[in-house]
Amino acid sequence: MKLPLPTGEPDPVLPKGLFRYVLRVSGRHQIVLLLLSVAVFLLSAVPLEIQRRVVNDAFRNGAAGPIIWLALAYLGVALLQGGIKLVLNVYRAWVSEAAVLALRRLVAQDSMDQARNGASARAQATVAGTEASMMLSEVEPIGGFVGISVSEPVLQSGILLSVFGYLLFLQPMLALLCLAAFSPQLLFVPLLQRAINRRTGDRIEVLRGVGGSIVDAQRADAAADVAQEQQIERVFALDMGIFQLKYSMNFLMNLMHHLGVAMALGAGGYLVVQGRIEVGTVVAFVSGLDKVNDPWGDRVNWFREMTLAQTRDRLLAQGFETIAGGTGQVGVAIRPMP
Repeated sequence: MKLPLPTGEPDPVLPKGLFRYVLRVSGRHQIVLLLLSVAVFLLSAVPLEIQRRVVNDAFRNGAAGPIIWLALAYLGVALLQGGIKLVLNVYRAWVSEAAVLALRRLVAQDSMDQARNGASARAQATVAGTEASMMLSEVEPIGGFVGISVSEPVLQSGILLSVFGYLLFLQPMLALLCLAAFSPQLLFVPLLQRAINRRTGDRIEVLRGVGGSIVDAQRADAAADVAQEQQIERVFALDMGIFQLKYSMNFLMNLMHHLGVAMALGAGGYLVVQGRIEVGTVVAFVSGLDKVNDPWGDRVNWFREMTLAQTRDRLLAQGFETIAGGTGQVGVAIRPMP
């Protein structure tokens, strides 16, 4: 499937704020992505009900016909949901890459305009270092976030609500126990993410300094070499700090998920022995928690990417001010997608 490049009437002002940029560059595409996301999450609880019925009803009655029809229904729902999600993911990718293309055009055109206006060699070196960092690494996370900015939280939140709502309908007490196992993440995820954001902002600032020192040939002396080496080591230390925080967050999230599964197995097994619920309900709970784990992780990843994109968006605006010589005006057009 070949999708067009972004075109359209230009807008002469870079909007302040990440989500204003998202709406400016891709507003009507977000509506289509939103509808596709709703279609996906509305189907998310159906496979759990089919599994429960296979275990409780079909096997108990000993009839092969209902088992086959339920298995075919399960496959049909999986194909339908997977097909819609495939279209959603490809569409998101196009929106994201088109936004990256637009931002790179913006950086390149604005830097060329400033170069034509004339500047000192030192100022040109600073601009070149800022532009290189913006062009190669900073615009991609911002543009990449455009594709998932609206559809991703709606999709993952919808799956979480539909699956937990279904589990709550099946067995309220067991559902509340499993929900309690996930709740600590509401505390440690924002704290760890804020620490990651601080390091990411510092990393971008240091990389811009490295880029400026590389292109500034007039400062090629011993002191400049030492300063550059210190900057490179600083980037390494910041990267390692980010990785440590990120993987610690993943470890704690996985631990909370397995705690929820353990609660479902332990409490659910006890209720089965007491004759208060059926085995199929426990199977649905364990499967449901597995089904919730991925969208919860994706929701956290969206939050992570959103906060990082906001940090980069703020620094990108500062970078344009550097290129523009402190005027704060961006003289390049934003082109909305077709």
